[in-house]
Amino acid sequence: MPFLREIQMRRDEVPDFGVYPFSVPAVKNLKTLALSPGLTCFAGENGSGKSTLIEAIAILAGFNAEGGTKNFRHAYDRTESNLAQFLRPVRNPGREKGGFFLRAESMFNLFSEANRLGPGPNGWGDGHAMSHGESFLYVVQERFRPHGLYVLDEPEAALSPQRQLALLRLIADYLAQGCQFIMATHSPILLAYPGALVYWLDQDGIRPVDYQETEHFQVTRNFLNDPQRMLDLLLRDD
Repeated sequence: MPFLREIQMRRDEVPDFGVYPFSVPAVKNLKTLALSPGLTCFAGENGSGKSTLIEAIAILAGFNAEGGTKNFRHAYDRTESNLAQFLRPVRNPGREKGGFFLRAESMFNLFSEANRLGPGPNGWGDGHAMSHGESFLYVVQERFRPHGLYVLDEPEAALSPQRQLALLRLIADYLAQGCQFIMATHSPILLAYPGALVYWLDQDGIRPVDYQETEHFQVTRNFLNDPQRMLDLLLRDD
């Protein structure tokens, strides 16, 4: 059973659908967005609204806009939109026992804040002493807990393909322990998780799609099937 069942847009309270973030098609056309009890993925081109939407969902769920657990309240660089103010969460009766908002662009600030607060009773490793990818997997391995709600914004930004596969294995383990995941990603590896609910965001709005319908899968498949042909087409002078 998911902790968040769906997200509803309070459309009658939106002041102007012609300004950001409400002008983004995926937001402009949003009414009700169902979420998977397991893994929900948002995919689409740059600028399609994935991070805007996932940030708003994280804030709506009680997380700090710059990431971390619900105990983090640092604000090194306030850039979040006001979208969360116009969304309504539909929850199931049970509440999560843990959670984390993991976003690629603010991991440096997150570890700076963890260092400032000190190790605490549960301990935090020094993420600044790790590579970007190592710090990501450290957080997932050491800071995630069973029966938690986890929001991930483009985690592949720090991960090699092999580490993305490792993340898939970790997600599978946590899902088996009663967790719920909501993720924005460009990665055809992460989107391939069996049974994931995949939403595609584009100029027409937001809609559920099969994994193999995503451009991320199709472009990657076509390139790997015949890289020389794809390079010839891409790099030819005309």
